[in-house]
Amino acid sequence: MEEWIGERWHRFINGAADRSCAAAAVELPAMQQAVGLLYRAAGGGHGVRIVPAADMRIGGPRSWLQRLAGSGTRAALPRLDAETLALPPRIALFAQVELNRDLYLWLAALAACFETSEAPAAWASDNLAACRLALQRCPGLRPRWLLLRDAHLAQRRVEARALRSPEAQAAEARLQTLLMAEPEQAFARGYFDNFDADATLLAPVWLWLQALPAGSALAAGQAREAKAGSGANAANGANSIQPEQQEQEKKRRRTRAAKPASQRAPLLLASKAESLRSWSEHVPLDRASDDETDPEEARAAADDMEELTLARQGSASAARIKFDLDLPSASADDLPLGAGESLPEWDWKRQCLLPDHCRVQTLVARPGGAPFLPPTALRQTARRLRRRLETLRAAPQWQHGCSEGESLDLDAWVRHLAGLRAGSSPDPQVWARHQRGERSLATLLLADLSLSTDAYANNEQRVIDVIRDALYVFGEALQGCGDPFAMLGFSSVRRSQVRIHQLKGFDEAWGRAVQSRVGAIKPGYYTRMGAAIRLATRRLQQRPERQRLLLLLTDGKPNDLDVYEGRWGIEDTREAVREARRAGLQPFCLSIDEQAQDYLPHLFGHQGWARVARPTELPLRLAGIYSRLTRCL
Repeated sequence: MEEWIGERWHRFINGAADRSCAAAAVELPAMQQAVGLLYRAAGGGHGVRIVPAADMRIGGPRSWLQRLAGSGTRAALPRLDAETLALPPRIALFAQVELNRDLYLWLAALAACFETSEAPAAWASDNLAACRLALQRCPGLRPRWLLLRDAHLAQRRVEARALRSPEAQAAEARLQTLLMAEPEQAFARGYFDNFDADATLLAPVWLWLQALPAGSALAAGQAREAKAGSGANAANGANSIQPEQQEQEKKRRRTRAAKPASQRAPLLLASKAESLRSWSEHVPLDRASDDETDPEEARAAADDMEELTLARQGSASAARIKFDLDLPSASADDLPLGAGESLPEWDWKRQCLLPDHCRVQTLVARPGGAPFLPPTALRQTARRLRRRLETLRAAPQWQHGCSEGESLDLDAWVRHLAGLRAGSSPDPQVWARHQRGERSLATLLLADLSLSTDAYANNEQRVIDVIRDALYVFGEALQGCGDPFAMLGFSSVRRSQVRIHQLKGFDEAWGRAVQSRVGAIKPGYYTRMGAAIRLATRRLQQRPERQRLLLLLTDGKPNDLDVYEGRWGIEDTREAVREARRAGLQPFCLSIDEQAQDYLPHLFGHQGWARVARPTELPLRLAGIYSRLTRCL
């Protein structure tokens, strides 16, 4: 009974103390695409992820209801570091929905222009400098910024009446002067000089960003590297994680690195004074599994903490298990082809290629395996798609830039007019016509064979089985089409063991031997995607065809046991895709990952990828995308 009454009292008093405008609230997922587009269009970093911010301690006055409820002390403030832009997961600051939406857009533009100063008390000047630059780059945001500033100042004036401390009143008055002034005027008159007011005295400035120190981002990066070094494919194994847990893990929290006890000075003795240990203190104790904290309690404690302590050794509560897998023995492994190749890798921190950083070994399945016997339904699907591609190849194609033809080629006409205005008089080849011609196209299909493909998709079929069906349908369809094609699979165990599985070469016929290799594919290790794309680029560059298409099948983001986890893998894959485009290739990615929209547009561009909602539809979608891409070539 007491718990029932306490729960309802807590709900009632917190609802009464809540000063947000819940009816006009705007959620971050609804603004994610618009925020990302504006952030990058205004000059923000392409590798910076936009994530929900975790709560942190705030200052400012509180009403008596908030003091009674114990609320109003924490809020999700917008923060920026080298890897993430953390925005409030929900904005209900103003009574108008439009203003709450505009605040998300304004914070995105401000973050794109933000440069952190080395001065310890440069919070105001950094934000004013970013504000001035954002209004210059995005002049259309000025009316919205003025409305946001006036609405926020009106709220601050009301809240300032509850301030009792003269120091707090003086700090608030100076802050309002900074907000009211134009950025150019504030810089000219030096309004922000020596502005070092205590943050606990001021209410949050929702139009400004909190720039995290470099140490926080470094600690977070070290924690990810330690996590990656203990095992692997966390992103690819996300099928077993609940959506609520995924949203919690996306939150950006402040961190600091803890120095391991073994690295401390040996002659320094720890204090013998008794102290109360709490969640906010780092205690490197080895605990038995039955003494581990409940995950929900650990998550709630993390949300209540101002700063998380990250250490390299020890076990974390409710950590996701990852495995360091060993390669099979030579007698049980696939047969190597050649001595292997060395490939570079992109170092995003130094913005340069590391030569001969990866070692790639091409393998082929051992002969003598059971023949691949596709089911009847799959053979019928392959025959239907094969007839479709045969019809597509036989159909006449449009030839552009002709001196005569059936219809006007608008692109050629624009180029012709531009040439006339420039003073030259090129031949008016401004027509397009239908004609049958010999198509010159080579295709390489690159399949992700990482460990995550052993999981089930929608509790229907294993991902590796879906990829096997897609490879078979694709091979049957292209065999009838007549275009040369090759198939490769890939997985990796660190940079020294990038394994490329030779399924079909350009010079091999689609027959029993190749189909047996396709039927023998099995889940491998990890996903060093950049190295696989670079090797596929080398193979396609050796082809004499005019058009060369690189298709990638995957079920997750790039990762490996070493530093390839996180942004290193993302940036290396993006650079490998750019290298493929510079080599004249057309790369395209087809993914079954539910979070594909979070990273594939950054890797392949908005028109260079597609997601399959139901993995069992992958064979049909693959053939359909191939038809669409080849029609445009």
